[in-house]
Amino acid sequence: MPLLTSFNTIAEMFAGVVAYFGTSTKPAFQRKVAGKYADITYPELHQHVEAFALALRSLGVSRGDHIGLMSENRLEWVVTDLACACSGIADVPIFPILTPAQVEYIFNDARVKAVVCSNQLQLNKLLKVVANIPTLHHIIVMQPELTARQPEAAGRKIISFQQMLEDGQRLATALPGQLNNLIAEIEPSDMLTLIYTSGTTGHPKGVVLSHGNLVANIQGAAAAFPAITESDVVLSYLPLCHSYERLGGYYTCMACGATIAFADSIDTVRTNLPEVRPTLMTSVPRLFERIKAGVEKQVAEGPEKNRKVFQWALGVGIEKFRLEQAGKKPGVVLAGKYALADTLVFAKIREKMGGRIRFFVSGGAALPHSVGEFFFAAGLPVIEGYGMTESSPVISANPYTRPRLGTVGKPLPNVEVMIASDGEILTRGPHVMQGYYNNPEATAEAIDPQGWLHTGDIGVIDAEGYLKITDRKKHLLVSSGGKNIAPGPIESTLLHSPLIDQIMLIGDDRPYLTALIVPDFDVLKEVLQSQGINVGNIHDMAVREQVLDYDAAVLAVEADIKRLQRDLSAFERVRRFDLLAEPFTVENHLLTPTLKVKRKEVEKIYAQRIEAMYQGMELD
Repeated sequence: MPLLTSFNTIAEMFAGVVAYFGTSTKPAFQRKVAGKYADITYPELHQHVEAFALALRSLGVSRGDHIGLMSENRLEWVVTDLACACSGIADVPIFPILTPAQVEYIFNDARVKAVVCSNQLQLNKLLKVVANIPTLHHIIVMQPELTARQPEAAGRKIISFQQMLEDGQRLATALPGQLNNLIAEIEPSDMLTLIYTSGTTGHPKGVVLSHGNLVANIQGAAAAFPAITESDVVLSYLPLCHSYERLGGYYTCMACGATIAFADSIDTVRTNLPEVRPTLMTSVPRLFERIKAGVEKQVAEGPEKNRKVFQWALGVGIEKFRLEQAGKKPGVVLAGKYALADTLVFAKIREKMGGRIRFFVSGGAALPHSVGEFFFAAGLPVIEGYGMTESSPVISANPYTRPRLGTVGKPLPNVEVMIASDGEILTRGPHVMQGYYNNPEATAEAIDPQGWLHTGDIGVIDAEGYLKITDRKKHLLVSSGGKNIAPGPIESTLLHSPLIDQIMLIGDDRPYLTALIVPDFDVLKEVLQSQGINVGNIHDMAVREQVLDYDAAVLAVEADIKRLQRDLSAFERVRRFDLLAEPFTVENHLLTPTLKVKRKEVEKIYAQRIEAMYQGMELD
């Protein structure tokens, strides 16, 4: 629940939360310092934000200007963001994994006046293209030693973040109250941020979000999750440059007074969970899949007695959860069984995650049903929501008190949702973006004259108002026989195979469906070794290629596909597949930074292998 009864801008929200906590030592954020988590209080955060905002003004960066932000999640990211919000400056945050060419395109399109970057890697990328960005006058680096190595580049002075804070602090001391004056000038219609959508094809588009957009979404999200309070601790690991984490794991939690702790990196989340002991966190389904797989692997490698206890406990937990989903309460016998299952199994799983998790929020992709049931059974509710950058981003979320697995919940209180005649989800309200920056044609395509944002997703709303996403409109495959096929649900079904790590269906203008599959090589190795086939280092690409040459590997995957697609319609079944040694990743440009498959890129790279699947015999 928000600490403030009302606020109209992000700047007002920040000032209000600072005033609420006063001189309290309650942590606003926690981050690693010398290997241990350290706190920063609201008075300290306010001092940093004020200093940085005034230092920006002294450089000539002021209301209406744009600042690029190249950084992983860290305190300086937040200080930069809040300083910009309090100064009427729009920040342009980008994913740290973008290439120099992508950095050049975005910062030129956004006309940034300054760029704040975190480390040598980010600075090097910027320096490769800085001469090609004429609007860029100032470069600020978070690591102070970088300025000593290179004090300027292409006529631009490189300034350390620490120097900015020191300069700004002197200005704040000389003229107190300046930040409050800046905050008072901010209007809800002012641009807060310019977020470039990663996109699966073409150049990214800059989504213009105002203070009013984000405030409306914070208030709607907080109403959907009234359980968030100042006693909560949130572990933040998803990129803050993405609107999902920025709204869900940062702004909304700050508005409710929760403490936000930064994970060391995406790869260390499972290590950071017991260190931070969070009470809630936002995530994507991939993390939940990995946690479930890790637990199951540990159980499988243990004594047979433990495996039987685990399977029994999971069965009891799922039975209880399904009963509750149907609106019923478990009887005395089931409740007793669950209490025992919790003591023997589930409490230990929760303890590995810090022991205090009340719920997770999941977004960005569909949560597999079996994964959701696993977590609910273990007493770790996963609350699914739905949105997109263009909607600030949240459109709907499951009610905390009665989440419905398999849906993305109900529209937020201040959000309208309508299903168009072709099944597309449309949304309207104060959360809808101002438009695409310098791109009126794309804006007109996305937002119709009645103000409805066309999401590009296909969905249905059930009798109780829960929204369910069935697929992406543009991902619909139309077979050569005229059948409309939604690949998403089929891919989700086949991903239930422990042998399949990634999958992409092909079938547009084709006589039948085929699939490119990246196996789970650890599981595949175990299958082969159980058949007496020795396998070397499975992380070696040459070994992977060798593994895929074994008939036993192909037959194992084929058997799982046949089993899982048994209940699908004939035209929805995969007829042939090809196994790939190299996974789809952000680094090889086959995934977007938000981990969505770039279907066109995959089809282009594997064109010959795709064509080969339409020659020869099909699966039975």
